[in-house]
Amino acid sequence: MIDSHCHILPGIDDGAQTINDSLMMARHAANEGITKIIATPHHRNGQYVNTKLDILKYVELLNEKLNQENIPLTILPGQETRIHTSLLDGFDSDELLTLNDTGKYLFVELPSNHVPKNASQLFYELLLKGVTPIIVHPERNSELMEKPDLLFHFVKEGVLTQITSSSIIGKFGKKIKSFTEKILEHQLTHFIASDAHNISTRSFHLRGAYDYIEKQFGTQTRYYFQENAEQMVLGQTILVEDPQPIKKKKLFGIF
Repeated sequence: MIDSHCHILPGIDDGAQTINDSLMMARHAANEGITKIIATPHHRNGQYVNTKLDILKYVELLNEKLNQENIPLTILPGQETRIHTSLLDGFDSDELLTLNDTGKYLFVELPSNHVPKNASQLFYELLLKGVTPIIVHPERNSELMEKPDLLFHFVKEGVLTQITSSSIIGKFGKKIKSFTEKILEHQLTHFIASDAHNISTRSFHLRGAYDYIEKQFGTQTRYYFQENAEQMVLGQTILVEDPQPIKKKKLFGIF
């Protein structure tokens, strides 16, 4: 399996704090059947700044350590960039890092409680540059939960999304699990990833999420997400199903 969203690099954000933490996470991931991880440290979220060149260096160092420890796992470079007004300038300054440095896909994190009004314009301009934005964990954004048409609009315009394995199996609560299932049912997401920060409170749960998806939506849906992860790593075109709008009255049965 490929995990495309993980905070495994040590000491640079709120994920692994030490190299020993990183090694524990790596062993845990390998035991779960994960063979590749895209390391995606936070960038410009108001607390952490992790630029492209720094991340590439940290990934190389961690891979060397994994080889020394004989852990069968490969770390690939990535970044979880918080949406901000100077986002596009980051490409000119070589600050932003696309997933696996292919120049094709970029993780974009929204604030947890709202969607910035300039988001649509920024996504549009990224697409014009040939870079496809991927909204991470949209199921945990309170405005998207209240206004799911916003998510449908983004996906319809060519933006992709990635939901979190823990959300699928209910680790973030029933409300987020319910919204996650609606996102899945309405074909509004394209990737499953762990967003793991450690092996205790924010672990991988990737196999469990895939097993749940296979049980609820069928083997074909499981393969769809796994194949998309492989295509993303290669910087190739992913499979996109026709998105459907979520009718708010069906979301939690209270409208």
